Amino acid sequence: MSEEVSDNRNHSWLGRLTANQGRAWLAGTGLLAAGLIVGGYLMGDGLVRMKQADRAVTVRGLAERDVTADLATWTIAYSAAAGDLQSAQAKADGDTRAIQTFFTSLGFDADAIQPTGANVTQYTNDGITTFTVKQRMSLRTTDIKKAEAAVKKQFDIVKSGVQIEEGSGMSYTFTKLNSIKPEMIAQATKDARKSAEQFAQDSGTGVGSIKSATQGYFEVTARDGDSAGGWGVSDSPYKKVRVVTTVEYYLD
Repeated sequence: MSEEVSDNRNHSWLGRLTANQGRAWLAGTGLLAAGLIVGGYLMGDGLVRMKQADRAVTVRGLAERDVTADLATWTIAYSAAAGDLQSAQAKADGDTRAIQTFFTSLGFDADAIQPTGANVTQYTNDGITTFTVKQRMSLRTTDIKKAEAAVKKQFDIVKSGVQIEEGSGMSYTFTKLNSIKPEMIAQATKDARKSAEQFAQDSGTGVGSIKSATQGYFEVTARDGDSAGGWGVSDSPYKKVRVVTTVEYYLD
């Protein structure tokens, strides 16, 4: 009797163990299947994202702005020659005073024009020695209107007897580039996006976020052509600032 009860209890315990193992196996199988589904989804989504990452367009944006120079510099090189050094130097000193008088008569302060260099050469030909004194005077001013007036009357310096050397033209500089850089970069980027949107529209896609961007460099040139350099030829105070940006956009 007791052996029969014991056998029944053993069979009952084995049945419960088998049932628990079955449920555990089913649960494990379910988790594995769910993991495979989620993993497959994530892998597929990742592949989609990788494919979308390859869909991009590179465009360029342009921004230009007309500005007026805020600094004028004019280096006047002149020379005086004579048979002896004392006479040549005396002539050069007279030319210096003539140049200073020219600028002060136009309303420039005395310290606006300063000496920036001097040189003496000696040359002998057929027994005749010639001394040449070369000097430079430089004007630096932020008064662009006065600078332009000086250029227009520059021949008055020659009429006073000063022998001006080649390369004595006025030069104008725009020094406030940093103040307009942010706005121009924004304008160039906006122009680039317009090009990207046109490309996307033509190809039946949309423009996403920026993938990469290169600012490029700013270029400042004379608005009407750069002609500085020679005697009697001056730079223009009217400048054109230009920047080109290169932007790569994702395509939706």
